[in-house]
Amino acid sequence: MALTPNSPNPDNSMDALKQYGSYIVTAILLALAAYFGWTYWQNNHARVDTVAADHYADIQRLNEEISLAAQNPDLEAEAQEALAQSRTQLDKDIDALVAAHGDSVYAWQALMIKARHQVDSDDFTAAANTLKQALAIDLGDAGLSAITRLRYANTLLAAGDTEGALAEAKQDMPSSFEASQQELLGDIYLAQNDKDLAINAYNNAWELLRERQEMRAVLALKMESLGVMPEPIEAQASLIQEPAVPEPAISEPPPVVEGASAEVTQ
Repeated sequence: MALTPNSPNPDNSMDALKQYGSYIVTAILLALAAYFGWTYWQNNHARVDTVAADHYADIQRLNEEISLAAQNPDLEAEAQEALAQSRTQLDKDIDALVAAHGDSVYAWQALMIKARHQVDSDDFTAAANTLKQALAIDLGDAGLSAITRLRYANTLLAAGDTEGALAEAKQDMPSSFEASQQELLGDIYLAQNDKDLAINAYNNAWELLRERQEMRAVLALKMESLGVMPEPIEAQASLIQEPAVPEPAISEPPPVVEGASAEVTQ
């Protein structure tokens, strides 16, 4: 039977298969490799994240137990020994998490917990080493890096390393951290007995806070101790309107409450 113009030619089909068959097989193999590779990565990546998250959850629970127990100033000797053992176990758990998942945000969070306990124990050198380890984790987040660097610099200052603290505090940071950065620079300059630079840094911090209407009572006290009276910062207006309070029927002066005019800030 004669072939119509639209009928496939067996000879041509075989020639095409011989010519392009290897490319087709290779494309199929690559597609399968990509699919199974993606599936493997998803399964293992999710599993690793779950393991790290579970490990960190255990650390967080133990940390909360330690923090709660430490609030009791009248612990019996047996309870104090148990608390010390819990702190030792917490450090071991954190070190294990960092060893297994050292590039994760869970490792960063665990190291921040460890550093805080070291600072609470006045072990500033150990805390600085812990924060330096946390700073080396690349989380791709400028904010987390700034938080870590500021704490690291502050801990170096507490440990007496003013030059190291100054080098860290001078690093570039997001604009939202500039006020804290300038305040820390003022603390460092003051520790180096450079009053003029300290005042300048404190003033810079105060002006940055003024722009966002944020009051920091501690910074004001630092400035006043250097003979600088900072201009008051008006509190930011509330987005929620307070209900109007009707005036009393008989006009009389309001009662005077001692200390009521003083602004309380954390």
